[in-house]
Amino acid sequence: MNRAQVLRTLNTPATAPAYAPAAVRFTDREYLSIVYRTDPEALRAVVPEPLQVDSGEPLVRFEVMKMGDVTSYGPYVEAGQAIPVRYGDERGEYLHAMYLDSFAATAAGREVSAYPKAMGTPALYTDHAALVGTLDYGSVRVATATMGYKHQPLDAELAQEQIAVPTYMLKVVPDYDGTPRVCELVRTRITDLVVKEAHTGPARLQLFAHVLAPLADLPVREIVSASHIVTDLTLDRAVPVHNYLTEEEAS
Repeated sequence: MNRAQVLRTLNTPATAPAYAPAAVRFTDREYLSIVYRTDPEALRAVVPEPLQVDSGEPLVRFEVMKMGDVTSYGPYVEAGQAIPVRYGDERGEYLHAMYLDSFAATAAGREVSAYPKAMGTPALYTDHAALVGTLDYGSVRVATATMGYKHQPLDAELAQEQIAVPTYMLKVVPDYDGTPRVCELVRTRITDLVVKEAHTGPARLQLFAHVLAPLADLPVREIVSASHIVTDLTLDRAVPVHNYLTEEEAS
């Protein structure tokens, strides 16, 4: 393998890449989202500057996403937490934690972008008259969410606003001596969004303490809202907006 071939290598292992160089389109991506209030000090402890948390509304969005079909990855399920934030005058969400049952999607999300992805076992299904979302880490349950199944319709424009909000992530790549080689805040958002179904209803959420999946460090104090949305969408590429190594805003 010569230098030119090495430089064309997408990722490791070189002869059997973990993921393909494909534009990713999601078809029938199903969301269960529960927004809840938590402790303001808990949010401030995990949200990186220059993002700002709205101290008057210390909110977290727990979500389970069932991917019906994904270009180059196939179906998989994902769960995690997102935190409403402000970056300057823009309101968005900081992606705090994501757990998947697909190694290819986990590796690509971390390497190509900056999604805080780790392996886990999430699930989304109906049980009698409830929509149920769960997350297990190994053999241990760390989250259980339930929502009344399609109790009321949710306005499609509101659903689109919820899904298409700009998202921020922290990209950290260590150098060989353990110091950061890359340390950036990056931004991305969803494009080509089609809302196929959208509903709301009553919901409950339980989070259980786990040292390697610490979702419960953002405790549930009050359920604010819940939604069940089915979409087609594309993920835009991530772009840096702040470099912590130089403390400069990216152009």
